[in-house]
Amino acid sequence: MLLVCRFRVSPSDEAAFTTRAARALELLAARPGCRGGEAGRAIEDPAQWVLTVRFDSVDAYRRALGPFEVREHVHPLLAEADTTTEATYESLVTVAPGAAPTHHPSLLS
Repeated sequence: MLLVCRFRVSPSDEAAFTTRAARALELLAARPGCRGGEAGRAIEDPAQWVLTVRFDSVDAYRRALGPFEVREHVHPLLAEADTTTEATYESLVTVAPGAAPTHHPSLLS
C-alpha cells in the first residue's frame, strides 16, 4: 500500500516542514509493516512537496497511524495535505532492481 500526500509549502516554512516530515517518516518507519518513505520537492515548482510512505498492507497502514506519538506528530501534518486528490493507493505492479515486474492482486476485490 502506498500513501501519497501532496503539500504546498512556502519558502519561509520549508525548514519547519522538512523537520516535521522527517519526524513523521521516522515515526512511521518504526511501525511494523512500514517499508519506509520519503519527502520530495517538485523540480518545476519548489513550493510543491510530496510525502510517500509504503506499507505491507492496508492493515499495517491503519495500525501505524494508531500510536499516541504518531497521532501527536503525523496526523497534524497529514491534515495539512492537499485533499483534492486521493492519498492512499494499492500497489499493483512493483519492480525490484534487476528483476521482472511483479503483479499483485487488488486489495479491493
